[in-house]
Amino acid sequence: MTTKTKKTTVVEKKLISLADIVIHAADRSKDPTFQIPIRALSNVFFNEKKGLIEMGAKKQERSFFNVGMAKRFMQTVLVADALSELQRADLTTSLREIYYRTKHTIKDSHENTFDAQDESDPVIEDLEVSLATLREELHVSAENRGSIVGPVVFGDDGDRVDCSKLGKGGYSVPSIVEPEYLEIRRCTADFLLLVEKGTQWNRLSEDKFWRRYNCILLTGNGQPPRGVRRLACRLHEEHRLPVYVLVDNDPWGYYIYSVVKQGSINLAFESQRMAIPKAKFVGLSSADPERYELPRNVGIKLNEKDIARAKELLNYQWFQKPAWQVEIKRMLASGLKYELDALANKDFQYLTKKYLPRKLKEKDWLD
Repeated sequence: MTTKTKKTTVVEKKLISLADIVIHAADRSKDPTFQIPIRALSNVFFNEKKGLIEMGAKKQERSFFNVGMAKRFMQTVLVADALSELQRADLTTSLREIYYRTKHTIKDSHENTFDAQDESDPVIEDLEVSLATLREELHVSAENRGSIVGPVVFGDDGDRVDCSKLGKGGYSVPSIVEPEYLEIRRCTADFLLLVEKGTQWNRLSEDKFWRRYNCILLTGNGQPPRGVRRLACRLHEEHRLPVYVLVDNDPWGYYIYSVVKQGSINLAFESQRMAIPKAKFVGLSSADPERYELPRNVGIKLNEKDIARAKELLNYQWFQKPAWQVEIKRMLASGLKYELDALANKDFQYLTKKYLPRKLKEKDWLD
């Protein structure tokens, strides 16, 4: 039996266990009820020893005989059945197709099972956390939003993919990157650079930064999708690659870094497989405009939303380190945020020829 078959069998059994709850309750004339872990800030905590955001033990009941919960209970069963169908057929689909597969009008009524996809997506997330199973293991994929280039070779569905020989466009990171789907056959890089923006990733790739510094360049084109985060985690753990994160100097860049490093509230149950506690923040820092002589006129005035978000971050436990308190408060005091693109004010290749080489040489990063 292959690894893939074993994984499918385990996940399918977990889905069948939900059907068993309904059947056993019906046999005893009882109200079928699911226990769904609460996915909210109130039910997560920061494990300082591990450096991870983890999920607490709070759960909420979802029962069929409760009028307020009946529809969501029915939706949960419908989606679980569709996911079981995928497991049996060994097929992969999208969030969108799950929505259409489970949408219909209930007989003798005008009531739809789902009116919009924003009803079905959270049900899949509920099942992920309830079954302790990643969406990708449930055979539900997302659009490929990441790119990777550098000295790493993958095995993808039997094909050999050498990311050092794919031109400056690199390899499109799949949304499912578990070992049974994407094999890391060889990796000779010294570190991995995770870049927030595709524009900066393009510049680094075009300038062959990865070749000069023997590194892997990875981007998720904004908030990195789960496949990108999981692949970064695998490269870090399986090949001991240091991970450096390059983001904008704003509250949203800080948050992207924290998600890579500690995990996210929504996926707290999978931080162990998604987060990289040893990841380092290489910029842009709020100290960099002065250090690299960026003029204030390339900064962008913080708006009310930026300020509110920054103040929220100051209160998160995982941002309580003195260096991070100084970093965020310095940005607030300046009243400005800076995009990575602002480095082009110095020179189009300033990022690759001056900024990052100096950062790496001086080990100028935040932990």
